[in-house]
Amino acid sequence: MTNLENDISYTTDEIAQLLKVSKLTVYDIIKKGEIRAYRVGRQMRVDAVDLTAYKERLKSGGESATAPTTSVISQVAASETVTDSHVIISGQDLSLDIVASHVEESGLYRPLRSFSGSLNSLIKMYQGQADIVSTHLFDGETGEYNLPYIKRLLTGRSYMVIHLLGRKAGLYVQKNNPKQLQNWSDLGQPGVRLVNREKGSGARVLLDEQLQLAEITAPSITGYDDEELNHMAVATRIASGYADVGVGIEKTARLIDVDFIPLIQEQYDLVLIKTAENEKLRELIVETLNSASFKEQLAAVGGYDLTKTGTILYETV
Repeated sequence: MTNLENDISYTTDEIAQLLKVSKLTVYDIIKKGEIRAYRVGRQMRVDAVDLTAYKERLKSGGESATAPTTSVISQVAASETVTDSHVIISGQDLSLDIVASHVEESGLYRPLRSFSGSLNSLIKMYQGQADIVSTHLFDGETGEYNLPYIKRLLTGRSYMVIHLLGRKAGLYVQKNNPKQLQNWSDLGQPGVRLVNREKGSGARVLLDEQLQLAEITAPSITGYDDEELNHMAVATRIASGYADVGVGIEKTARLIDVDFIPLIQEQYDLVLIKTAENEKLRELIVETLNSASFKEQLAAVGGYDLTKTGTILYETV
């Protein structure tokens, strides 16, 4: 072996490319002790010399699996062994992509993203089709976010609720606000055309709750049934002049040529079902949300209130 080979190491992504296999296959090889690996921070690495030794064993027709060496066991403790378990993260905010990247970097799970709205995500969780869901559901009766819905929808389930971030929600309006819209009750004015979000989204729930509080009937609003699937599409429709107003978050208004009228501070939380099998996943999420690196990444995005990020808001026994 050369000195150069001694100095080279590979990530699991690079190993997958070199062997022309999936990343999950690489995790399985490491888990079985067939190739020596070690952890650097959140990342698994394999030295070039160990990759070469693994390939030579395969070429010689010898046993591909070897007994786990001290380096494998000491660097990847039995309680932190790499697994190919999929974790479905459901929700639409950019912050969830950052959560997913941290989950993947842990080497413990393979995150899969689903982009359903808050209400639909909770329904998927109840049906066993999501592991982590985000929710920002306003309850007009109590003035609270999320817990009233979670308690109703996850009846009979054991779960925990962790605060992810706060963000401002309100109205997108055309530049210079030609309709002079300032609050929820203004949506009932004649001549105002709305572009709405899809049923089951947090923005749609917020609008419906606020219309009820303002005693405005949905059918009286032009465009109430005109739906888009995300904040960006709503803001774009307004910027293009096809609608006067829509409900969304402040961050998107910075990217599209619309004005934003803040009306409420949203509470954006994560929900995880509690099982004996996902204890390590729950620990990983709590640790991630409270880590300095995660908060620095969210702060760099901008537009988020991180004061209570990582706080466990509610947990069943």
